[in-house]
Amino acid sequence: MQIGQAARASGVSAKMLRYYESIGLLGRAGRTEAGYRVYSEADVKTLKFVRRARDLGLPLDRIKLLIGLWQDEDRASADVKRIATEHAAELRAKIGELTRMCEALEGMAAACHGDHRPECPILDEIAEGSSDLAAPSASAKGQRARREAPGATAHRANQGAMS
Repeated sequence: MQIGQAARASGVSAKMLRYYESIGLLGRAGRTEAGYRVYSEADVKTLKFVRRARDLGLPLDRIKLLIGLWQDEDRASADVKRIATEHAAELRAKIGELTRMCEALEGMAAACHGDHRPECPILDEIAEGSSDLAAPSASAKGQRARREAPGATAHRANQGAMS
């Protein structure tokens, strides 16, 4: 089958198919007399494998390793498992990072009036560059406390002491 057919059958764009071929994830395609690339069913299976691995967020170097293991009938499944568990651990770490970023942004947004005034605790917090994304800086806490009702800060402090 030609490149367009292989792309449709695998769910990988023709451009990515050519790229995967150029970096060695896929073997060099045969050519017709007219110079068109020709792909086999085995190539399409490999492309589907690559697409699924990419959907799981695996980097190309690990996909290359997995293709080698997939094609090696004498492989040790422990090698495949190690790659999968390492990647899962990296994803968990990224999830933690993204969660801290979301919490930081939500905290900054909660501290913002969001009105016509130019004061912006979001910009202030970003400019201060607090290294701990999960914890707002002292100035953001102070700004939030000034905007809250007089008893709210004391109430929050009491709740913290109770936990």
